[in-house]
Amino acid sequence: MSEKSSSKKASTIILGLGSLIVLWVAAAFVGALHQANWQVGELARQYMLATGMMKPLHTLVDFYTHIKGVEYLICVAFFVAFPIFFKYVNKEKRPVTVTK
Repeated sequence: MSEKSSSKKASTIILGLGSLIVLWVAAAFVGALHQANWQVGELARQYMLATGMMKPLHTLVDFYTHIKGVEYLICVAFFVAFPIFFKYVNKEKRPVTVTK
């Protein structure tokens, strides 16, 4: 068997396996959407609850703690972004000479 035909056979096998995986993922996604009543937001919420990225807030203290954490993240982002923006706005403009 030549090297070219074995390479072609390997690429065909890889393409076939990739196609099967894509079909499986598409079927799983459509099934999950059907279970979530065709609502993408509800599917995302169920996923985040199942993986622990989002927790239900039962009390006011839970809600306040969550909001305070988000507030701290916004403050850190501002304290990083503002000096960079300030440096960008106040950088020295160099004169440009135009030649004909």
